[in-house]
Amino acid sequence: MLKKWQLKAIIQKGISYLPYKTNINFFIQKYITKKILLTDDFFEKRMIHARDHLDFLKKNENNHFEEKTALELSYDQYPIISIAIFLSGFDIVISLNNANLVNKKTIVQTLKMFVEWSKKDKLEEYLENINDQRWEQLQEVISLQKKLNEEQICRILRLKLMSQDARNTKLPAQSIDFIISNNIYEHTYPLVLKFILKEFKRILAPQGIMSHFVDLSDHFAHFDKNITIYNFLKYSEKQWQKIDNSIQPQNRLRWKDYEKMYQDLEIIYTSEKLEKGDLKALATVSIHEMFNNFDMEELAISHGYLVTS
Repeated sequence: MLKKWQLKAIIQKGISYLPYKTNINFFIQKYITKKILLTDDFFEKRMIHARDHLDFLKKNENNHFEEKTALELSYDQYPIISIAIFLSGFDIVISLNNANLVNKKTIVQTLKMFVEWSKKDKLEEYLENINDQRWEQLQEVISLQKKLNEEQICRILRLKLMSQDARNTKLPAQSIDFIISNNIYEHTYPLVLKFILKEFKRILAPQGIMSHFVDLSDHFAHFDKNITIYNFLKYSEKQWQKIDNSIQPQNRLRWKDYEKMYQDLEIIYTSEKLEKGDLKALATVSIHEMFNNFDMEELAISHGYLVTS
C-alpha cells in the first residue's frame, strides 16, 4: 500500500507533465488541500521570518529605512513580508516572481490580517517600530478598497510586483539595500541558484544585506508524519529524480553545500538561527552513500538563515 507522501509524489509528478501545471497545482492547493489559505498559522510563520530578517538588518543598520529599497524573492500569493517591510519604513519594496499570484484581493486580505492582529495586540510581538504614517496608509487602502484598483493600491503601499527571471532581474547594479527570501533555496536546483546568487550579488548595494531562510527538511514529511524530515536522504540521485517533480522540487542540498556555494561566489555570510536537527530521527534513516562526505551533525541541520555580513 502506498504511503501518503508517495501518493502525493505521484500526483505532483503527474501534474508536472501537464500544460498549465502551475495553475493546476495552485487550484488543488487552494480549493482541495486548502494549503495556501491565509490562516493565523500561516501568517504567524511569515511574521516570524519578517521579524528575523529585519533583526539581522538592524545588526548592521539603524532603524531608519526611509531611503532604502528592499527586494523579496517570493512565491506566496499573500505579500505578508513585503507589507511588514513597508510598515517598517522602506521607500520601495519589490516583490519578485509572485506577480502572477498576488492581486488586489490577496493584498487586501493581507492588510486586513495585519489589522486583526493589531487589534489582538499580537502584531508588536513580531514587528517593532511600525511607521505611524504607513499604518494610516494601510488602513486607508482597506477603507477605500472598492474605489482603488490594484495599481493604485500598490503605489500607496510602495509595492512593486515583478514577474522576472531572478537570474536576470534587469535591475540596476548595486540598487537594492535588502534582499530576502523564505523557502526558496531548497526548491531551486544548484545551477539555477548559483546564477540567482550571482545576480543578487550584482544588484546588492555596497553596504546591503541579504537574508535567506532555508528549510533543509524533506517537505513530504510536512504532509506525512509517518516519515522523518530526513527520509529523502535514503535515495540515490537517480532514484530521487524519479520521485522529485518540477512543481515543488527539492534539491536535497545540505547546509555545507550552501556555504560552499557562497564561498565559491565570494559572498561573505554568517549562519544565523541554525537548527541542529534531530540526530535520533536521522539515525533511523538508511543514508545513501552519496551523502558519505557529510558527518551526522552536518546532515541533521534542518533550518537556518544565510545572512551576508
